[in-house]
Amino acid sequence: MDTIIIGSILTVVLSVGIFIQASSGFAAGLLTIPLLLLSGYFGIPEAQAALLISTVPQNIYGVWSFRDEIRGRDLAVPGVLRLLGLPLGAYLLYQIEGFPRQALQQGVGVGVILVTLSILWLRPRPVEVVPTPWTIAAFFGSGLMQGLVGMGGPLMVFWVQAHGWGTRRSRGFLFSMYLISLGPAFLILYLFFGARVLQPLLMTLLLVPWLLVVTWAGLRVGTWLGRERLRYVTLVLLLLLGLVAVLSPLLR
Repeated sequence: MDTIIIGSILTVVLSVGIFIQASSGFAAGLLTIPLLLLSGYFGIPEAQAALLISTVPQNIYGVWSFRDEIRGRDLAVPGVLRLLGLPLGAYLLYQIEGFPRQALQQGVGVGVILVTLSILWLRPRPVEVVPTPWTIAAFFGSGLMQGLVGMGGPLMVFWVQAHGWGTRRSRGFLFSMYLISLGPAFLILYLFFGARVLQPLLMTLLLVPWLLVVTWAGLRVGTWLGRERLRYVTLVLLLLLGLVAVLSPLLR
């Protein structure tokens, strides 16, 4: 019975996250991780494993679609920095896993709220060259946050915005960075948390055909409604979700 419940929760939550990601261009991790935690059936490592596998088709499709704008010199240093941050983030997650579940939920909720407010308020001005310290902080921090809570995308997005690249080059870069780190991220999760991350992986693999349909639907809806309008709707949803996670002890 638990397997049916877990599979149903996973299907609904991943469908929502992937749909929003496809339609608005961001927020899969920001939605998926706290929702799976709030369900009570997933810890952060299991939620991360499911999210990683669910994004594989979308990232492969994105890299293929924008391959003409992807440049190896753009990826080399950021990719290495992000990979270096992953094990430290997973180690920190390993250390805090003994904390009460509600405390972890509240911590993730605070993180979602802070990231959402940053997306609303921060508008990096394009520059010709981003200073090296900012590059190191953005991508090492992105890897660390990916390993810790599975939400490493926003720091990379801010870095890309500071370059003033065109849409195709920006999206090609981000899809490539996600794809580069997928295998190492899951391997590191497995090394720290063992077989417990295998069940969500296998369940999510079974959902991949359905998630491809969800991706297609999200892309169509995003084109129809407009990404900017959906972006603000998504940000409001994220703020509400973050507040629910922070207030979860009172709501119970």
